[in-house]
Amino acid sequence: MELNPTKGNLILAKNTLNLSQQGYSLLDKKRNVLTREIMELNQRAKKIQKDINEAFIKAYKALQNANIENGISNVEKLSHRIKYEDTIKIKSRSVMGVEIPIVTYENTTADYPSYGFGNTTSSLDEAIYNFNKVKDLIVTLAMIENSAYRLALSIRKTQKRANSLKNITIPKYELLVKNIQDVLEERERDEFTRLKLIKKQTE
Repeated sequence: MELNPTKGNLILAKNTLNLSQQGYSLLDKKRNVLTREIMELNQRAKKIQKDINEAFIKAYKALQNANIENGISNVEKLSHRIKYEDTIKIKSRSVMGVEIPIVTYENTTADYPSYGFGNTTSSLDEAIYNFNKVKDLIVTLAMIENSAYRLALSIRKTQKRANSLKNITIPKYELLVKNIQDVLEERERDEFTRLKLIKKQTE
């Protein structure tokens, strides 16, 4: 980038350099905050995935017992009474400008069973309880994974912009400021020398 070596352009170049350095500092802080956030989410996701696996094992074991004790066809009929989940709501919160989803829903199936107790056994209750737990965990895991994905995209963009400022914009304006300062200082020295000669000649 070429600018006429004037004091006005020196001020403009210094201001741009200062803004670029501030921008890089802010982007670096943003990247650090988002990185910490995504690391915490990854830790939570690992734990929830483990809990899901354990809940699935318990749920399928209880379902197997329920099929044996109540009959597969009877369990299948009872399963049709369970309501479809249609209460899921998605809100969001902002982390350094990144919209993170917050998923909520009314788990009405966990409050009371949709069947009578007369012709069923506790294994069916246990199976439904554990599958409800799996549903809760899957909703939470989906929210966490979506959040981590959005954060990862933002981190990538932030890193790209920070690198551009650090490796291109800032060095360019540092060099520009130095070149203008060198030219202005050289002009001042020439002017000082010229004035000394004029003064000497006058004397």
